[in-house]
Amino acid sequence: MGKTTGFLEYKRKVEAYRPVEDRIKKFKEFTVPLEEKEIKTQGARCMDCGVPFCHSGCPLGNLIPDFNDAVYKGKWEDAASILHGTNNFPEFTGRLCPAPCEEACVLGINEDPVTIENIEKNIAEKAFKNGWIKPNPPTKRTGKKVAVIGSGPAGMATAQQLNRAGHMVTVYERDEKIGGLLRYGIPDFKMEKSVIDRRLAVLEEEGIKFITNANVGKDVAIEDVKNGNDAIVLCGGATIRRGLNIEGADFKGVYQAMDFLPQNNRRVDGIVYEGEDIKATGKKVIVIGGGDTGSDCIGTSIRQGAESVLNFEIMEKGTSERPEHQPWPYWPMRLRTTSSHKEGAERHFSISTKRFVSDDNGNLTGLVTTEVEWTNKPGERPELSEIPGTEKTWDCDMVLLALGFTGSEPTIADQLGLKMDARTNIKADNQNYMTNVPGVFAAGDTRRGQSLIVWAISEGREAAYHIDTYLMGSSNLPQKGEGDLPRA
Repeated sequence: MGKTTGFLEYKRKVEAYRPVEDRIKKFKEFTVPLEEKEIKTQGARCMDCGVPFCHSGCPLGNLIPDFNDAVYKGKWEDAASILHGTNNFPEFTGRLCPAPCEEACVLGINEDPVTIENIEKNIAEKAFKNGWIKPNPPTKRTGKKVAVIGSGPAGMATAQQLNRAGHMVTVYERDEKIGGLLRYGIPDFKMEKSVIDRRLAVLEEEGIKFITNANVGKDVAIEDVKNGNDAIVLCGGATIRRGLNIEGADFKGVYQAMDFLPQNNRRVDGIVYEGEDIKATGKKVIVIGGGDTGSDCIGTSIRQGAESVLNFEIMEKGTSERPEHQPWPYWPMRLRTTSSHKEGAERHFSISTKRFVSDDNGNLTGLVTTEVEWTNKPGERPELSEIPGTEKTWDCDMVLLALGFTGSEPTIADQLGLKMDARTNIKADNQNYMTNVPGVFAAGDTRRGQSLIVWAISEGREAAYHIDTYLMGSSNLPQKGEGDLPRA
């Protein structure tokens, strides 16, 4: 694929970032696109490797060597067709996916892997720019109705696939706009919301109905939704936030990341938020949690004008290279430094928060930590222990908890009598995505737990196949890695 000797001739090159002092002044995307010639050169690095492990690294089974080859040859429309055959929303994944495909790239064994994610983004952008992405409604309808609850990437993918099969699809979203965590969890400097709106317009023209401000199970009766449809698919995500059960967790100034980030996204969008104004302006901020959400809190705090930003991570500092026990092509748990980390945050690893400190009025003034160490024993889970004599007090007046999620909200599950698994996700069969209640399905984070956007889209596509089979007896919708998208 690509140029036979391209991987020997060209080095990996990705988009540059605008200067820190410029980009932190606004909530806008700040990458500097590569020239088309440079992108084609990156496509040329894709090897004729024989067994493309990138396929297995990608939860969607994207046909990566095929679209890399098309890009190298300048066949951009062909590349867009190949990419959209397996991925409903490459403009999302091309910006937000951590690219497990690149970690599985054969070239990555001894060189820098192919820039798959950036190529994917550029294919999607060129497709929109040239008008290749057009509404393509089904030619006939089946008469079946399906309700999709939740409009994040899993819900949107499920809806588009089922609509392509000819079913009438209605998507319910409890917030005021469509997109789920894409809209209210991802800062605009990582993905501007016009990217969602652009795709949403296509989905609406294809015949999908979207209903916002509709909290099913609360404002909208789940029984009414169930009785009015032939199937329901739950795509509400894993939204129960993990907290810190320590002294002072209720002090004023301690906030959940998913209160802070959605509020700022609404502020950027011009939506008036009712309630406490959570802003980092002029404050000493500590972000607890070293994942993507913590990184998003860092970048947002810096743009809001925080006096300082510290980041605490209880895990030990990762290595820059692959750990020995996570060889290629597996996903390596190594140190990852985001653009937000480079904007002025100070990171601390192997550190645990013991308690929060406040003034007499319950306002946060600091927190107390201790250093920790991890002991790894063969065949056992790593053990955490505190290091004596390392207790330290840190001044701060704002703490953001970015500790992930523990599972799905049980409201709808309780009302429908759905079973939950041991991790408090809605339990659905791994083979057909159906819950214990016939006709009720689950997909995305609500089924598998907190995960990646690429997994959400994959789950939505797979669930749609099984829902279509349930409704019609069989399905022509593609499954993982199948690139043809039939129309009804």
